[in-house]
Amino acid sequence: MRIPRIYLPLSLTVGATVQLDDNAFGHAVRVLRLKPGAALVLFDGRGRAFTASLRDVGKRDAWAEVVAALPEAAESPLRLILAQAVSRGDKMDYTVQKAVELGVDAIQPLFSERGGVDLSGERLLRKVQHWQGIIIGACEQCGQNRLPTLAQPLPLAAWLGQDLASGWRLLLDPSATQGLRALKPPTGAVTLLIGPEGGLNPAEIDQARAAGFTGIRLGPRILRTETAALAALAAVQTLWGDWNNGC
Repeated sequence: MRIPRIYLPLSLTVGATVQLDDNAFGHAVRVLRLKPGAALVLFDGRGRAFTASLRDVGKRDAWAEVVAALPEAAESPLRLILAQAVSRGDKMDYTVQKAVELGVDAIQPLFSERGGVDLSGERLLRKVQHWQGIIIGACEQCGQNRLPTLAQPLPLAAWLGQDLASGWRLLLDPSATQGLRALKPPTGAVTLLIGPEGGLNPAEIDQARAAGFTGIRLGPRILRTETAALAALAAVQTLWGDWNNGC
């Protein structure tokens, strides 16, 4: 039986007894219904993970003993940044979850003209918290010990005006004439810019190119926004990342 993995953002040390926070308690006790003595893995979101044993369990709190440090999980040699235009419905939820499984390092939600999404104030705050919860759940499931960064959502133009990461800046564009294999292996980060349903408009594409983005296409078919992001991440990991020796 697979040992449950629980995210606990504390400074964990072997031999310490730590209290599970509300989220960890809810997952371990209310959802998984773990009992005292149950084995679990605690990870801190910064790359470290430990075996642990559940100790005292009450109605509203629980404690775990940290038993041993686990070897650091292998990190992808790539720094992958997904800049994803937010679309309607639950497409963004799916994209965030699967991007974590595919080894993304950071996620930048973007608002674009054709996205048709109007989020601000409390609604935006709740949505960001929701996406953060999806990231944590995906890390618990896939074995990643370092939480990807979730950046504050921004309008596309505002984000393009920032000092972006050096390395490859790639814009998925079905009208582009070259694919990933035409590019040299990256020496810095790989930033993937994905438009919403309907794609980026011509002015947004021009803005992206002016910010140093190179248009690429993944094949002869036009992909939905959630498919495009995941296909691009998988392709990049296969060519240059930690799928290079496993496919």
